[in-house]
Amino acid sequence: MRFDRLDALRGFAMVWMALFHFAFDLNHYGFLDPRQNFYRDPVWTVQRTCILSLFLFCAGAALAVALDAGQAWPRFWRRWAQVAGCAVLVSIGSAFMFPKSWIGFGVLHGIAVMLVIARLAAPLRAGLWPLGAVALALPWFVGHPFFDHGWTHWTGLVTRKPVTEDWVPVLPWLGVMLWGLAAGQWALDHRRGLMAEPVPAVFRPMAALGRWSLPFYMLHQPVLIGGILAARMLA
Repeated sequence: MRFDRLDALRGFAMVWMALFHFAFDLNHYGFLDPRQNFYRDPVWTVQRTCILSLFLFCAGAALAVALDAGQAWPRFWRRWAQVAGCAVLVSIGSAFMFPKSWIGFGVLHGIAVMLVIARLAAPLRAGLWPLGAVALALPWFVGHPFFDHGWTHWTGLVTRKPVTEDWVPVLPWLGVMLWGLAAGQWALDHRRGLMAEPVPAVFRPMAALGRWSLPFYMLHQPVLIGGILAARMLA
């Protein structure tokens, strides 16, 4: 079952992400003047937070739709395996491009772990709202050097951020996915049309893109980087 409005929202997040990464790549290869600091400048860090929040919220809402359609655990695990497998490929690819700051626990790694937790928590329904709030708040009040290491920083309970190109720890980001799941469940129960009604024709390409979010995510950076390198060679 596909809900065009949810797909279009996810598609918008993907386009925004691709534009963000295009700017990052241009900066990385020296095409932006002045050079930008994507790690500290609020112009870029706030955008990253918004893009990631929107994407995880949509993932939670999509889980609500799947459960409403009767998704069984075997089908869930098949989809989960695709996400986890792509996460491994991202780690391998980033190790070649950024050997000192490769991606050990990025957005796909985080989604793979969070989807399992969200699936188990889905029966809580209204209880997902306070649980999500706890997940969002916990890293601000709980942190220990034990979690600063490479094998434990995925929790998010760190005292310092790891050196990596992408880091999406379970906490606090699980809270966003749980709120997306809770919002999706509420909409399906009370305002189904918010997600189920068709989108205007102008937004249909976004909806189509949203249905292929994982392939788009995996392919957009190789395409962008390849284009930039080709342009640099021809310049």
